[in-house]
Amino acid sequence: MAQEAAQKKSKKNGHPILRGLAVFAFLGLLGLGGFHLVHHPDTPLPPQWNPIKPLAISDPVTLLTQWKLDRTANDGPACLAALDGVATLDNLNDLETSDQCHIRDRVALAAIGVAGLDNIETRCAIALRLAMWEHHSLQPAAREFLGTELTGINHFGSYSCRAMRTLSGASSRMSTHATADAIDIAGFRFADGQSIQLIRDWGGQGGKAAFLRAARDGACDWFKLTLSPDYNQLHADHFHLQSTGWGSCR
Repeated sequence: MAQEAAQKKSKKNGHPILRGLAVFAFLGLLGLGGFHLVHHPDTPLPPQWNPIKPLAISDPVTLLTQWKLDRTANDGPACLAALDGVATLDNLNDLETSDQCHIRDRVALAAIGVAGLDNIETRCAIALRLAMWEHHSLQPAAREFLGTELTGINHFGSYSCRAMRTLSGASSRMSTHATADAIDIAGFRFADGQSIQLIRDWGGQGGKAAFLRAARDGACDWFKLTLSPDYNQLHADHFHLQSTGWGSCR
């Protein structure tokens, strides 16, 4: 029952194309007579509904949130600005190993919100999407299904200069890990001492399994591609989360 509740409670923002059309329709309505409303310093339009206001992690989610997130994730300075005061990180020089392997907009990330991570080098876009996931999905799910607060995220890493892995072996295509456009999440830690591991708890019952399904569904809202243990056996022990892709959620 808890797992069914998690699936029913998960936030769905719709197909990316339909979501994009809705955003452009909203911006079009603003364009018909909203210039003053958007730009006036005393505008009654809340920041989360104002397209010229920068993304703020803690803002309520609106039709514009995903549009703002995508724009911010693709703009290094804006991405760092959005994470200021939200993430514990160091801004690093780009890593250029080869044309196929690099980390651009590179950061060393140690915490997102109140959730610590083993120090990891990744792209700012991944850190930004993790921040949205932590604030809008993981913490609410931890309170609802476990009655506690998330304090840590366990991972298998982000950057790895390698080809994509398949059930048939290595692919001829490079993995998104080769450009740190993905991160693999293995489990979670909580304020009351509980811990969750995907390899151990995904197939279980009760609050832990419900939390994991809510975490997966929430990741689908904030990442461009989310692969879970339901996808295939290569993902039995982790969520594969990408900042690139077309909205696949499996």
